[in-house]
Amino acid sequence: MLSVEQVSRTFNKKQVGFSDVSFTVKEGEIIGILGTSGCGKSTLLRVLAGLDKDYTGKFTWEKEQVGMMFQEPRLMPWLTVEQNVGFGMKGDSNSTIQELLKLVGLAGFEKLYPKDLSGGMAQRTALARALVTEPKVILLDEPFSAVDAFTKMQLQKLLLSIWKQQNTTMLLVTHDIDEALFLCDKIFILRGQPGELYETIIISEPKPRDRGDFKLTTRKAEILSLLDLKQTV
Repeated sequence: MLSVEQVSRTFNKKQVGFSDVSFTVKEGEIIGILGTSGCGKSTLLRVLAGLDKDYTGKFTWEKEQVGMMFQEPRLMPWLTVEQNVGFGMKGDSNSTIQELLKLVGLAGFEKLYPKDLSGGMAQRTALARALVTEPKVILLDEPFSAVDAFTKMQLQKLLLSIWKQQNTTMLLVTHDIDEALFLCDKIFILRGQPGELYETIIISEPKPRDRGDFKLTTRKAEILSLLDLKQTV
């Protein structure tokens, strides 16, 4: 699905960003990109999305239908939920929009404006907008970091249900180790400034997973050690 070969994007005299990152992603995988602040996680996602062209190296998408979801919903306040989801769509897309709103749990809220939405509802709207073009890949840049813990767990379960129905390939940037362990098939650990791909963690437990599974707790300790955070968390 995706091949990345020695891709680098650095700033500030090559002290910020990421350097010489290589990996492959298979169709239907959920990949977590995990690391401390400043190691280039979001920059990597922007490069893969085509939003940042000033990189070196190369990457290849097998299928180029890519959607993206940001940390903030980035909804247009003058448009309703359904108008935000369908913004830029051509032709009669109303049935697709209504199906997506049902999928993300927003049926009945189509006519609300962003000011009337909770944080979780706003992110559900943003997720529906990312899905409206039927992408084969979704890039998610810390999409649930701004919502409360309970809403975050609901949205994580929603993401898994979409993955199960559509077999969508996902790349998820996150600071949340528990989120990565709950959702992902592989976790790429970035370290340093500029960030380098330090380790790949494979999570073989079937999904959906029990958040209290002892195996996941053990993997969390392993990741904390790799991030050199074990003594501070």
